[in-house]
Amino acid sequence: MNALDTLKARGFFNQCTDEEGLREHLAVPRSFYIGFDPTAESLHVGSLVQLMAMAHLSRAGHHAIAVVGGGTAKIGDPSGRDSTRDFMDAERLERNKQGIAAQIAKFCSGRMVDNADWLDALGYIQVLREIGRFFSVNEMIKTESVAQRLERHQGMSFIEFNYVLLQSYDYLELFRRHGCTLQVGGGDQWYNIVSGMDLIRRVEGGKSFGLTTPLITTAGGAKMGKTAAGAVWLDPARVSPYDYYQYWYNVDDRDIERFLKLFTFLPLDQIAAAVAGEYRLAKRRLAREATAVVHGAAAADAAQAAAVAAFSGGVSADMPTIRVSFPVSVVEALKLAQFADSNSDARRAIQGGGVRIGDTPVADLRATMTEPGVLWGSKKRAVRVEPA
Repeated sequence: MNALDTLKARGFFNQCTDEEGLREHLAVPRSFYIGFDPTAESLHVGSLVQLMAMAHLSRAGHHAIAVVGGGTAKIGDPSGRDSTRDFMDAERLERNKQGIAAQIAKFCSGRMVDNADWLDALGYIQVLREIGRFFSVNEMIKTESVAQRLERHQGMSFIEFNYVLLQSYDYLELFRRHGCTLQVGGGDQWYNIVSGMDLIRRVEGGKSFGLTTPLITTAGGAKMGKTAAGAVWLDPARVSPYDYYQYWYNVDDRDIERFLKLFTFLPLDQIAAAVAGEYRLAKRRLAREATAVVHGAAAADAAQAAAVAAFSGGVSADMPTIRVSFPVSVVEALKLAQFADSNSDARRAIQGGGVRIGDTPVADLRATMTEPGVLWGSKKRAVRVEPA
């Protein structure tokens, strides 16, 4: 199967600049790139669509270039933003770059570059003469990221307004250095991508392509990778493999088939067989495979074993653990486990009937734990409570 058809069959396709031309172009190995700005020390589940698309293209024989945006991160992509990003100091930027580079490396079998290598060397007059003269302010103002900010009277800094020039220059530079002819990005990157293609055509007379992936939301309409507890990070120090497994196990039944295609490497025939059977087993398959992609098979197997043990009322060494001084009030334990933000939240959870110690429901707002055990904050979330 052509790589483009693979991406379409698995749900990665939003739009591209020339579908038939790109399909023909990908009939032989090509170089493509995907960019990741280091806005945090870790990527989160929302970045997985790009990472998985990169992996599928690589598996089809194409040459991946992962761009860690050490240069563009100094500006800040305004796409999807209501306000200007905070500027990062050099130390934080370097820490973020190292953090996400280690995660990208699990998906990128090709080269990894930092666009600061060429963007930092550009002079202002050089940018205006060699890049800026090809951009129409009239067109830039019409782009969604700019138009929405202006319509809401939120404004946009001049530095953000220029972000598209730098991303376009990235594509031009990668075309020159590595023969890169395809840029892949999220749906909100469409204007940036086609602007880079236009720059390549105008400056080098070259032919290139662009492809965007859809913005993934859950069946309930929520943004992918966001939970009540916050972002679902790929860093195991922020979100343990067990909690990561639970995130996937707890998805809406309507999302199982779609997420199996997007976030696992299972062949399509195995996915069809999985969703044709019992949904509980299909969710378990999704959780295990998705966890293995990010954290490895061993961590995924341990997380699954811990989840099975917890649902059976047992205790596993791989379950999340909090350490307390006994006796401890259930209200305090719920807060320590991050199942509640405050005493009132914890009391509401108890009154709602979702809290239990092992198999015993907790109804008393003054209940305490006097020995180690498993505390359930809901039917899907549990922690081991151990002595400090």
